[in-house]
Amino acid sequence: MKSFFGGCVFLILFWAEVPFVACRADDLPERLTFINDIAPILTKASCNSGGCHAKAGQGQNGFRLSLFGFDPDEDYEHIVKEGRGRRVSPAAPEQSLLLLKGTNSIPHGGGKRFDTDSVHHQRIVEWIRRGMPYGLETDAKLVSIDVQPQQIAMPPNGSQQLQVSAHYSDGQVRNVTELSSFESNDKSMAEAEESGLIRARTLPGNFAIMVRYQGLVSVYNAYVPLGADVGTLPEPKNFVDELVFANLKRIGIPPSPTCDDATFLRRASLDIAGKLPTVEETQKFLNDTNPGKRDQLVETLLRSPGYADYFANKWSSLLKNRRDEKNDKRSNFAFHSWLRDGILENKPYDQLVKELLVATGDVAGNPAVAWYKRVKQPDRQLEDVAQLFLGVRMQCAQCHHHPFERWSQQDYYGFSAFFTRIGREPTSIVGEDVIFHRRGIATAENRKTRLQVKPTPLGDEELVIAPDDDPRLVLANWMSNPENPFFAHAFVNRYWKHFFKRGLVDPEDDFRDTNPPSNPELLNALAQHFIDSGFDMKSVVRVIVQSQTYQFGSNPNDDNLADVQNYSRYYPRHLTAEVYLDSINQLAGTVTEFIDLPIGTHAVSLPDNSYNADTHFLTVFGRPDSSSVCECERVDSSSLAQSLHLLNSQEIRKKLATDGSRADVLSRNKKTDRERVQELYLTAFSREPNEAELQIAEAYLTKPRLDAKGTALDPQKAKRMALEDLIWALVNTKEFTFNH
Repeated sequence: MKSFFGGCVFLILFWAEVPFVACRADDLPERLTFINDIAPILTKASCNSGGCHAKAGQGQNGFRLSLFGFDPDEDYEHIVKEGRGRRVSPAAPEQSLLLLKGTNSIPHGGGKRFDTDSVHHQRIVEWIRRGMPYGLETDAKLVSIDVQPQQIAMPPNGSQQLQVSAHYSDGQVRNVTELSSFESNDKSMAEAEESGLIRARTLPGNFAIMVRYQGLVSVYNAYVPLGADVGTLPEPKNFVDELVFANLKRIGIPPSPTCDDATFLRRASLDIAGKLPTVEETQKFLNDTNPGKRDQLVETLLRSPGYADYFANKWSSLLKNRRDEKNDKRSNFAFHSWLRDGILENKPYDQLVKELLVATGDVAGNPAVAWYKRVKQPDRQLEDVAQLFLGVRMQCAQCHHHPFERWSQQDYYGFSAFFTRIGREPTSIVGEDVIFHRRGIATAENRKTRLQVKPTPLGDEELVIAPDDDPRLVLANWMSNPENPFFAHAFVNRYWKHFFKRGLVDPEDDFRDTNPPSNPELLNALAQHFIDSGFDMKSVVRVIVQSQTYQFGSNPNDDNLADVQNYSRYYPRHLTAEVYLDSINQLAGTVTEFIDLPIGTHAVSLPDNSYNADTHFLTVFGRPDSSSVCECERVDSSSLAQSLHLLNSQEIRKKLATDGSRADVLSRNKKTDRERVQELYLTAFSREPNEAELQIAEAYLTKPRLDAKGTALDPQKAKRMALEDLIWALVNTKEFTFNH
């Protein structure tokens, strides 16, 4: 039955107990306003997308709109008043330029955005005919949106139609599915059509669909079950296993078997200390019959200098410890040493971050101020801090409302205000400053509104900070508060990715409602564990590496081959450039010499990015240049350049053929060929060679070698050349190149 309200049918939804207005295409609301009825059409038609009239700068072809309609006031001005009203024609609404372009009735670079017989066209015509009302202060305001169903299991290749409801301040609920935008966070698992129809693919796991309407977002969460028999799972070792196993049972993905001791030894040593275990360490571990030896290994690695070197290398890069000028060397070395010492002594993470953020003085007295040498502007400081320590990317919000999140320009400049009272005075050393807090009221100017914004934590209220108080200290205290929803979660997610190749939230520094974690219960539990431990970084490493989940094998079974997010197996990953170089040196029995550093310095111990240029290997294999806080700057994939480097590089050839190398030493000692091969395999793979590998290697080592004239080579020289070839072959295997 039709009501007198615009010909719409009122349906009482028992689950909401509010009137739901479900309008047909030929129905029109009693009042048409720009903000509630026209702006959503422009967003749905992509008129205000970044590639069209919301393009950065001046829009497109003289017509500018705000991105995704986040600024309706400005959009109304551009459409109705700009250019003497040339875009709308109240006398002949159908002939309005806005409609002629949108329907492609006259040439339009964006092509046809809607048809002349569509409800979108009808509504815009009627809105123009009624005098193009913007809306009144007394009009109902959009309060929230939700999507139904909220979470569901979708069968492989299944489909689900979503319904989006807009809730208004007067209690009205509109079905706005037709005007909403839908986007999948993982198109390999599911795709979203413009109508809101979701089509799942065959890949098992969790996915999310972002739903956007008039600047608000909601998320539809679903998962595609594999439905296989999980069988009997191993006994959980800690809460990590309990939550991972629960997810595997829900989706129906059986995990791979537990890896053997040799694999675990190599894997944990590379992941925790960034190094291969020595032959002696390997033999001792493999011969140990203690059932708790894996846990003991983890503790040994956490106490080792290699742990501090490896993770200082990681954080030094993320914190942009760059050397652009020769006079940067002093601060580079000091900052790296400060990081390494803090990690070695297991300084609590919140304390380490606080020392960094509130650093004052000069590099000699407080090395942490070196961060402010590289990151000088408040906007860059806030963006780096938010992304690195909170997992929030704020860059977009500087110019416009974040398209996939709730952060606005006001949030951006409110966070920036924490860094506006930083003072600098040059020291006697070129390029170095004394950092101090400048007394005064901390505010930042919103570049669009020109209003002064007080310091505001993300998602919190504005703060009034006394002129004598350093706003950075207030920020650091807010970040380390156990109730902070970002700080601990961002850290444990970053470390989870370090050990599992993929974060629970991926990318690891892009936390937002529209990019939910694959296992939210696990993420929350890890964060709470980190908080309860007093922000003990080693405790996070320990609980991850000692879990049964971390100890699954990397070889897939018939059912988990396609799994990329549920951790049913260990995901192999390429050794980082520094670890790969150190591993080659360890296998070849050589060292790489670095300028201004003691002979024998490992690549994972390099203090800054300047050594990339001097050691071509590091550049080719993707060592980051420390210009970004994003871990994506590190290249962890294979390339043709890498293959050619291993084939033709004089650097690699020299390592294999130099006097005193492992090949040289092995060719001169009294070991049998079998013992030589065993040593190489124990060094490279932390395991004994199997019988087939032994036979192939022994046959190659005993094969006669001739010089260019056909004369048999000296036996020792021939043996050395054969060993060089064997070492080179091992270096090029996937088993050596990957941590698995």
